[in-house]
Amino acid sequence: MSTELNNESSNNADINLSGKGKRIAIIVAEWNSKITFAMLEGATATLKKYDVAHSDIEIHNVPGAFELTLGAEWAGTQENIDAVICIGCVIKGETPHFEYICQGVTYGITELNISLSKPIIFAVLTTNSLEQAIDRSGGIHGNKGVEAALTALKMLKLRDQMNANESSLNV
Repeated sequence: MSTELNNESSNNADINLSGKGKRIAIIVAEWNSKITFAMLEGATATLKKYDVAHSDIEIHNVPGAFELTLGAEWAGTQENIDAVICIGCVIKGETPHFEYICQGVTYGITELNISLSKPIIFAVLTTNSLEQAIDRSGGIHGNKGVEAALTALKMLKLRDQMNANESSLNV
């Protein structure tokens, strides 16, 4: 839960964080596009801020949140993609549809992290109202797209550190 005390959108990120030479795919749901496209803007601006070249950011749209998993798998299986950011927004309605979609997407993205062994970042808002979604896509609770981009870069940094440690042990 984003709070004033835990909001990566407004915190200073790791000054040693760099996306130089990294290729990031962003899969963004068109459903609730006012929200998801605001998160996309936050994510791309943050990646560029941390030296990911514009040409190294692939953006692909899918119809809705449920399709994020397959879009992420297609992007994540490409050798030249280092990380995938999944951006979506599901707003609770009057039926159980919300729970099914949220559970399916959460499970799917979790499984992709494990099976692809690369960062597949969950930036799917699951809110009770449009107002809550707006608050988290550039409003009072920051922009979860920014946080997703930082998470992708932090995970890639961790991977690189672990690979470097493994290489030094094998020498």
